Amino acid sequence: MVPSVEDAITILLVEPNPGDARLFSESFADASIASDVYTVTDGEAALDFVHRRNEHAESPRPDIILLDFHLPSLSGEDVLSELKSEPVLRSIPVIVLTSSDSEEDIARSYDLHANAYLQKPVNPDEFVALVRSFENFWLTFVRFPGN
Repeated sequence: MVPSVEDAITILLVEPNPGDARLFSESFADASIASDVYTVTDGEAALDFVHRRNEHAESPRPDIILLDFHLPSLSGEDVLSELKSEPVLRSIPVIVLTSSDSEEDIARSYDLHANAYLQKPVNPDEFVALVRSFENFWLTFVRFPGN
């Protein structure tokens, strides 16, 4: 069951590549998933968004975060570490979504309490398939804590 408009899930996509960000946003829209996708391009902006500071002071609390591990300035590893070390943010599911298939990155993500580690698709059809599987699991079966 897809959430109704009133129950739209808030997704924070932390993605430095504009092409990948566009593909994700379009894939969520094409899948008719009741979601509000917000995109930031670096780790500093991601932390500003979740802490609701600076230009993101009016941002909603994300229900889920899709985090690229390889970001400019502040790394995805640093963002994940901060998110999972702060009690008020710890309950937000974080899915590391990156092009890396490095065993070290995978192990480090889980050591920092990522909820999942997914390798980015390489073509647009795979993006759509990933979003559909995301919908099937994360938006249908998983229960999120209230704000």
